[in-house]
Amino acid sequence: MKRLAVFVGCAFALTAADSNRHVIVVSLDGFPAYTLRDPGTPLPVLRRLMTEGASAEAMIPVNPTVTWPNHTAIISGVNVATHGVLYNGLPVRPGAGKALKVEPWVPKTELVQTRTVYDAAHDAGLTTAEVDWVAIYKPLTVDYPFPEVPSLDGKVEKEMLAAGTITEDDLKTWRQTNILVHDEIWTRAAVHIIEKHKPNLLMYHLLTTDSVQHASGARTLQANTALVLADRQLQRIIDAVERAGIRDTTTILVVSDHGFHPYHHLIHPNALLKQKGLLRSQDDNDGWVIPEGGTAMVYVTREEKRKEVLDAFRAPMAGVAQVIAPEEYANWGYPKLTPNGRMADLVLAAANDYSIDGVFEGPVNSDVPGGGVRGSHGYLNTNPDMNAILVAWGAGVKRGVKIGPKPNVDVAATIAKMLGVELKMEGKVLTEFLQ
Repeated sequence: MKRLAVFVGCAFALTAADSNRHVIVVSLDGFPAYTLRDPGTPLPVLRRLMTEGASAEAMIPVNPTVTWPNHTAIISGVNVATHGVLYNGLPVRPGAGKALKVEPWVPKTELVQTRTVYDAAHDAGLTTAEVDWVAIYKPLTVDYPFPEVPSLDGKVEKEMLAAGTITEDDLKTWRQTNILVHDEIWTRAAVHIIEKHKPNLLMYHLLTTDSVQHASGARTLQANTALVLADRQLQRIIDAVERAGIRDTTTILVVSDHGFHPYHHLIHPNALLKQKGLLRSQDDNDGWVIPEGGTAMVYVTREEKRKEVLDAFRAPMAGVAQVIAPEEYANWGYPKLTPNGRMADLVLAAANDYSIDGVFEGPVNSDVPGGGVRGSHGYLNTNPDMNAILVAWGAGVKRGVKIGPKPNVDVAATIAKMLGVELKMEGKVLTEFLQ
């Protein structure tokens, strides 16, 4: 269902920030709700946590259903219209007639346009940590960061080098190693931070689950194998909590940012612009489309060509199920359209079995290369395949509670309640989960 952007404050009674409480947010990127409900996929750790704790039938992501916007919603309690993160980075306009670029390495203070629960926790005197969290480059309110791309100069990295948990080669060759290696080292980093620093809030994010489903398609053996591996990594986090002696004061929230949808066909809207003479190259165009999988953002890059660019997408187009105009943005949680702002001039939504690509050479529609299947997200959050997971376990969590679907903005409100910190947001505390 559509979720309107109504900004309210949390109404629960707050106590002083509790330095003896610990919350760990485990994000398993792209873990679909339908896989957790599938008894044929062996997920013993997650299912044990569901039995011993609380879970939702599904967690509803915000639009667009991609990684950075949803991780930011989970940790801020507001949707994209408020927090402003539309992509896995910041859209940059190089100038009239030039293609927009998405820049990931933008400081959090510039990229995220709202306060987060880790900001609130830090300002309340609690300790914060992150491992491969996103939209968090150069954070000012994280005490123990282990970033997406670690370095020899990092504080946590130096501790792990001294402890022999990682090697200099691990860090020096980071950009040459694969996501499976990265997930392993990110897990070691999370374990290290839990055992050495016992932070009040830790945000930990794994990515192999996402990468494999993109390459091999959703609901495949390869996809489920990656999800099963993530389940095993979760046990390492639980074991670290036990070794750290903080089991009785720790709550673990296991979430994902979105689900996955299989597709066999591609749409190339930039190719349509080229066919109509509205796009010559990346540096010479009248309009440009940024794909986000199941949706895409259409930008007018030359104002005098606005009508022609928008008209190109208002006519029926194979594979496009819906064209969302600016007057509809609020219904979907998108920001308002402002001159030279972040938001696009139109949103394209793909039909079932289609995904949207950014190339501009060749036909407007094509099949997946080789005739196979791949997986994507970014579809409108009314697509049930986009539903994510939400499991809570540990201190203060009721046993065996199962509730219906909940919006992901409720997670930040619940963390704030657990830690005793204040944060204004759209989300509401998951009181059904709490003792």
